[in-house]
Amino acid sequence: MHRRIKLAAAVAAVSVGSVVATTAVAGGDKEIREKLSGLEEVPVVLTGAEGKFKAKIHSDRIEYKLRYEDLEGDVTQAHIHIGQRLANGGISVWLCGNPNPPAITPPAGTQTCPADPATITGTITAANVVGPANQGIAPGEFDELVDAIRDGFTYANVHSTLAPGGEIRGQLGDHDGDDDKDHGRGKDRDRDKDRDRDKDHDRDRDHDDDED
Repeated sequence: MHRRIKLAAAVAAVSVGSVVATTAVAGGDKEIREKLSGLEEVPVVLTGAEGKFKAKIHSDRIEYKLRYEDLEGDVTQAHIHIGQRLANGGISVWLCGNPNPPAITPPAGTQTCPADPATITGTITAANVVGPANQGIAPGEFDELVDAIRDGFTYANVHSTLAPGGEIRGQLGDHDGDDDKDHGRGKDRDRDKDRDRDKDHDRDRDHDDDED
């Protein structure tokens, strides 16, 4: 029952705004806050798990905090991937990983993923960028990763034994919700213009009738 309630709430949240995302720019730095859920996975994962990813982007580093809870499998790894919404992509940065060769072989120095509920923090520099080269980001290309984040072409993903491809996910720096709002305001303006034209037409017709 608890899982169904949480899942229903998550569906409602996605239907309203696709994904809750907040970005802010201050002093040249960018802050990102995203919610992670199974409904953002491709394909969708029906799970009661949820998470949050927060990051502050500086010119030479990214400071991040990742929280996940209520996973229905044991956590195995978490990353930032390169990929647009509704598409999967390669790993760019390891946030944490529990070694299990050959399936999971985190780079040296990667922190382990604690059992949930858990919160991890870390700092990403050029040394932590592992690619993916076949998507145009070579190892060490920090600026290219930042550009991809700013353009909405990355996502944070937490993997588990239930869903090896990812149990919860959140798109980073994506502003689809804002675009939808702008589009809605545009339609409102169009309706106002139509009403004004109708009023002008009615006034012209009344004027013609008076002359007759």
